[in-house]
Amino acid sequence: MKELIELFFTFAKIGSFTFGGGLAMLPIIQREIVENKKWATDDEIVDYFAIGQCTPGIIAVNTSTFIGYKRKGVLGAIFATAGMIFPSLIIITVLALFINNFAELEIVKHAFAGIRAVVAALVIVAVIKMWKSSIKDYIGIIIFAVTFILSVIFNMSSVLIIILAIVAGIIISSAKKEK
Repeated sequence: MKELIELFFTFAKIGSFTFGGGLAMLPIIQREIVENKKWATDDEIVDYFAIGQCTPGIIAVNTSTFIGYKRKGVLGAIFATAGMIFPSLIIITVLALFINNFAELEIVKHAFAGIRAVVAALVIVAVIKMWKSSIKDYIGIIIFAVTFILSVIFNMSSVLIIILAIVAGIIISSAKKEK
């Protein structure tokens, strides 16, 4: 029971102190889960992010579910997921009560502009960390470049891109084994 409560509060802390949605939470999840708690490795967290991106729902919530499941099975998944979404439910409910009264204030507009800038920086940090642990050779660079082009230029679905990357990884791995 102690570990279930720890899962809940760890993800509640992550959910409480992140703004900007699932992608902005990734560097905080990485730091807390990989570096502080040592519940996953960098490679595992990148895999969770990838799977979380192509499954329905918010990537941070999906990732918390995977980590909770890894730690304590179905109950762990439930506690981790509940911890991740609980702060958002409280914050959104409180904001909804007051946002119409304050949304047009200059200070609120400036605060949200500052939050957006920080979120962009956090996403860039997450990308750099994932790059370091994911791109290990020239094939990884090629897959990254093709993925980037398919996503940005052709606006292809993330799910389809991940499926294509899985297929490419299997084909490349098989070809390397045959040599």
